[in-house]
Amino acid sequence: MALATTRVTRHRITVAAAPERVFGLIADAASWPQVFGPTVHAEVGEEDSTEQLLRIWAFANGEVRHWTSRRSLDPARHRIGFRQLVSSPPVARMGGAWQVTAVEGGSEVVLLHDYAAVADDPDAVRWIEQAIDRNSTAELRALAAAATAPEDGAADALRFSFSDSVRIDGAAADVFDFLDRADQWPSRLPHVARLELSERAGVQYLEMDTRAPDGSVHTTGSVRLPFADRGTIVYKQVKASPVLAAHTGRWVVGPDPDGGPGLLATSWHAVTLDRAGIAELLGPAATVPQARERVRQALGTNSATTLRHAKEFAEARRSQRL
Repeated sequence: MALATTRVTRHRITVAAAPERVFGLIADAASWPQVFGPTVHAEVGEEDSTEQLLRIWAFANGEVRHWTSRRSLDPARHRIGFRQLVSSPPVARMGGAWQVTAVEGGSEVVLLHDYAAVADDPDAVRWIEQAIDRNSTAELRALAAAATAPEDGAADALRFSFSDSVRIDGAAADVFDFLDRADQWPSRLPHVARLELSERAGVQYLEMDTRAPDGSVHTTGSVRLPFADRGTIVYKQVKASPVLAAHTGRWVVGPDPDGGPGLLATSWHAVTLDRAGIAELLGPAATVPQARERVRQALGTNSATTLRHAKEFAEARRSQRL
């Protein structure tokens, strides 16, 4: 049987940042959900100084797909090659490379893809071409924005992370069930006014109306990936407040890593602020630290409320079993 036809695409952009800065963002795959809009979640598996195994969940033409890739990193040449080991149909095979080159005023970034569609199906070819073009264009634009933003740790850094935890005297399965069954949240959580949930291929799609302390209602949309065997649910908001350029997070349920009694349930948030959104939310004189505090309080309050109710739910179930 003949192999499906290999096709090649090329996308490029000029970035006003040094090649080392740009290459670092591309190499840091675990942070891609904060940088690249299409990427929902990325996990780095086996790795050394030049090779990485990646598991990636990302949007392709509006639907979350999953694949496994191996990457070869060459920091000296600012080049990263990649090849999918396990593809998601209708992709039969796919690979490519990121190449960063110094140019006057910054860097040129070229993103190459080579791919083949299952059975050379023309509809599949068009679907893949569209997905590659949409994602590559979005990723290169996002890369340019991230490369010119203040770096993490700077006083005006737009990206930050935080967490809230609660100790629970109950079963991990009950805590996970509470967090996983988001369709039950309107009757279980006081700040959730409405929630619509659908699930396809292990991916949850949520739209939620949340009540703020002032009585206003805000609509958000998220995709979630539950990993019951790890006691973890990771998510990415795809519809959020204008102040948030990106918001990802995860719920983690398990033993206290420091050896404390009972379970520890933790809500983690990673946030990238939008400068224009800061002015819209807090006014033109607002500072990044003010926006960070406002966002941290809003997201943390909702997370803490959810964790408190998860604790009550799991501990009540434990009492019923005694």
